[in-house]
Amino acid sequence: MPGLAQAATQQRSLTIDDLLALKSVAAPAISPDAGWVAYTVEAVDGEADESSTQIFMVSRAGDDVVQLTADDYSASSPRWSPDGRYLGFLAARGAEDDEPKTQVWTLDRRGGEAQAYTAVDQGVSDFRWAPDGKGMLLVIRDKTAADLERETAHEEGRDERPLPHVIDRLEFKQDGVPYLDRSRTHIYAVRGRGETPLQLTFGDFDDSQPAWRPDGREIAFVSNRADEPDATQNTDIWIVSAVGDASSRKARRVTSNIGSDYAPAWSRDGKQIAYVTVTEPDLIWYATNHLAIVPAAGGTARVLTAALDRNVIKPAFTPDGRGITFVLEDSAEQHLARYDLETGSIDRQVRGELIVEDYSQNLAGDTALTISVPHSPAEVFLLADDALEPLTRTNANVLSGLGLAEVNNVTFPSADGTEVEGFIFTPPDFRKGRRYPTILRIHGGPVSQYDFGFNAEAQLFAAEGYVVVISNPRGSSGYGQDYSAALFANWGVPDFEDVMAAVDYAIDQGYSDPDRLGVGGWSYGGILTNYVITKSDRFAGAITGASEVNYIANYGHDQYQYIWEAELGLPWENKEAWERISPWEGVDKVVTPTLVIGGKDDWNVPIQNSEQLYQALKRRGIDTQLVVYPDEDHSIDRPSFRRDRWQRYLDWYDRTVRGQ
Repeated sequence: MPGLAQAATQQRSLTIDDLLALKSVAAPAISPDAGWVAYTVEAVDGEADESSTQIFMVSRAGDDVVQLTADDYSASSPRWSPDGRYLGFLAARGAEDDEPKTQVWTLDRRGGEAQAYTAVDQGVSDFRWAPDGKGMLLVIRDKTAADLERETAHEEGRDERPLPHVIDRLEFKQDGVPYLDRSRTHIYAVRGRGETPLQLTFGDFDDSQPAWRPDGREIAFVSNRADEPDATQNTDIWIVSAVGDASSRKARRVTSNIGSDYAPAWSRDGKQIAYVTVTEPDLIWYATNHLAIVPAAGGTARVLTAALDRNVIKPAFTPDGRGITFVLEDSAEQHLARYDLETGSIDRQVRGELIVEDYSQNLAGDTALTISVPHSPAEVFLLADDALEPLTRTNANVLSGLGLAEVNNVTFPSADGTEVEGFIFTPPDFRKGRRYPTILRIHGGPVSQYDFGFNAEAQLFAAEGYVVVISNPRGSSGYGQDYSAALFANWGVPDFEDVMAAVDYAIDQGYSDPDRLGVGGWSYGGILTNYVITKSDRFAGAITGASEVNYIANYGHDQYQYIWEAELGLPWENKEAWERISPWEGVDKVVTPTLVIGGKDDWNVPIQNSEQLYQALKRRGIDTQLVVYPDEDHSIDRPSFRRDRWQRYLDWYDRTVRGQ
């Protein structure tokens, strides 16, 4: 991959400081004339102990990089106006004491300060330029009771009063958000800077992902309008008029699939909508996400990639209207692909041992992408005239001179013969014939995957002298629906066998010392770690992060009530199914020294799980420790906590696996 190769000179090993110095490049947005690509760069501010995101743009030749937004606030979602003159973005700017809300801001490409485009009391979560550039679509959540109390207190010149959370929804929790009330997200249109937005969608439903018809007369959007939206994942594509009075703006449903339909994209002539669909909703998150197309006027939808059986991401019609571009997840790779509407063939335009994380295309057919490979985090590339060229080298200074781990892509049979894919990271000074202490790391999800993208954590462990084994056990995405669905209501069974086979393979191939093994993961990676330590005594040390252990205790406590019920049924009606796969049932068998970690405010996988596991291990006399990060949810974001977590990982494995 041009521009992302590891430097030939290897001077030193990667450290935690290096990981914190790496910047995250994302959200590419190519200008209409392809002269510039805007993108975001997230970096750590060590002094402020926080991460912030700025918007940059790079010239087509890659020789001119300009920072567009200031360092004193974070900005996201860069989007060019149709004429390429302005760049819109989201930011919460203003004095911290005023608790500024996220608004749409615009920058004149020719220079000058950013100007606020919106002034919505409760803020804006998403936006889209109108096709003529004279306005925008906005996604805005209704004011909550807390919002109204804040406004009233300000008007009356008094302090805000705390209010009780009043809940009457089936699904009432979401990580990083207070309890969910009946405030909903709707779509609005605004025709000019500072004007009052006009509400286009209504009702006790959440509306999102708005997309303008190219002539600006209608808007496609995504909404679950079932009788009880919290009890299904049945989102559909809807259309509402963007012109006329309120009587002409009644939304009409375009898709009627009982599974999720989302990510709508219009054809240039406005006659068709491409989107992503789930045709087997009973399989919830294990189901394949297919590419589909439907007449905008209504009619029969067609699933285009059913035979492919791989997940499709972010479809968009090609400028000539003869194809649909999308990101295709396949095994441990992620490609930019094009579906030919005439022949049904799929052309992988950017492929190989890489991860296309995102892309943006203009009407001329030029495409900007962010691509990651094993030895580099994502950078911006330009695909034009079938040539792929790197535009940025954001992390070149950090990576230069580092001796990174060699990344070996491997396949191996599981206990029942199922072929499993994985990677083995070897230390920079690895010597064949020598066996190394080894860490088995397990990915979250469970429906996700380890891939050919840069894996910072594995690189850190390898830099410390460990062989690192990662794999995609059953339940992972990228290998077809049957492979993922093998885990349905069957957690900790086939995936346990698969990750143990990964360790056996590393031992058989001479990489790993069988007497110096560690295991660990975060989220579902922590859950599968819990299965490993309740079923095996082969590991000298374990780290389980943000994990679940006692499943029935999570009912009504985390954000997955629909998922739990769809997979296991109601716990008072199907208690055996819940208990059969719960690691709690095997906690009396654990002998492995185990570090237990989580965020105090995690509502994805609540901290009570970590507390219960720690208490059980401590009560049984197992070497254990509980680490809880305050004010953190499922992802640990504060840089000092990220540093602390990585250092604790190293210290725990060094003590238990290496015996240091």
